[in-house]
Order: sequence, then structure tokens, then C-alpha cells
Amino acid sequence: MFKTFNRIQLIRKFLTVICVMYAVIAGLTWPVPQLPILEQSIRNLYFHVPMWFGMIALLIASAYNAFHVLSGKGLFADAKSTAYATTGMLFGVIGILTGMVWAKNTWGAYWVSDPKLNSAAIGMLMYAAYFVLRGSIEDDYQKARVAAIYNLFCLPIFLVLIFVIPRLTDSLHPGNGGNPGFNQYDLDSRLRMVFYPAVIGWVLLGFWVAEIAIRTKSLEIKKWTKST
Repeated sequence: MFKTFNRIQLIRKFLTVICVMYAVIAGLTWPVPQLPILEQSIRNLYFHVPMWFGMIALLIASAYNAFHVLSGKGLFADAKSTAYATTGMLFGVIGILTGMVWAKNTWGAYWVSDPKLNSAAIGMLMYAAYFVLRGSIEDDYQKARVAAIYNLFCLPIFLVLIFVIPRLTDSLHPGNGGNPGFNQYDLDSRLRMVFYPAVIGWVLLGFWVAEIAIRTKSLEIKKWTKST
């Protein structure tokens, strides 16, 4: 059983490397549809959008482990929850930065007063408060429980901010506020052949990075519990 688990892990890592390398090389070199305004900037579809997919997947994993903290799994579940949240925020920051580059090329400014962008910024600040909250509590067990409660409170609000509110008002962002998404533009076979592997690769990479942090933190917890 242990050998099977290791084999699955190896396959997943191999798939991650292949998908990410494929997304980077094909995303920068393969031809893309020459759409009005977007033009070559549409290549950012392979980087900006998968970052948000990865962030959401990681934040859901963080909330899932936060629930386990409250179910009595303790510091190990908290280590997982924190690692997933940290990596999710890293992906979120990269997603915002790539989005700003895209906005500059298509809207003429790095940041505009758009419901999607403003909601994403508010959501990121909410999760920044999660880390501030963790840093303000010294007792590890109390920190784990309080942070888990905040995490479970934060996720649904964040999802409403980035998925629901922008659809209720006018927005420049594709797929929001009556603005058509890429499926209605020209997400043809050339884009799909790179976009879907890019999503898979970046999401898997996010979990790989988080798992490295989890292993490191787990070793620290084991060392701490043995010394107490």
C-alpha cells in the first residue's frame, strides 16, 4: 500500500512537471487567435486564470482542514490548513499581478475601478487578516482553533465576493456583469489545448508546494511534542 501511494505521488509530480512545462512553452510560442484589443495578450489566459483556479482549490483544501481542526485533529490539521492558505494566497498574488499586466494591455491601466478587481482585493485582504490573527495568538492550540473558525467564515464570503457580486453589476472583466466570457469569444481548439493542461499543471503545482510546507511544519510539530 505504501509503494502504491509513492507511485501515485511520483505520477502526480511527473504530470505536474509535464503540464507546467507544456503550458509555459506552448503558451508563449504557439499561435493564438488575433482577437480585437486582446491580440497577443490573450496568452495570459494560460497563466492568470489557472492561478485563480489554483488559489480557489487551495483555499477550499485549507477550509477542509480547518474543519478537521475543530473536529479534534489538532496541530497537524492546522499545519495543513495554514500551508494550503499560504500557498493559495501566493497564487492569488501572482494572479493579481498577471491580471494587472493584462489590464494594462487591454484597459490601459494596471488597476481600474471594476467590481471583479475590487472584490478580489477585498478577499485577499480578508485572508491577510487571517495571517495577522494567527500571529497575534501565542498558544498554538488556541491559535489553531481561532484561525480555523475564521477560515471557515472567510471562504464563503470570499467566493461570494469573486463569483457572485461581480455578476450583479457592470464589469469590464470577461464573464461578469453581462460581459461575455472567453467561451463566447473564441476559446477555440488552439486555446483549449493549452488552457486545460495549464489549469491542471498549475493547480497540481500549488498542492505540491503546499505539501512541502506541510512536511516541514509536521516535522517541527513532532519535534515540539516530543520535547514537551
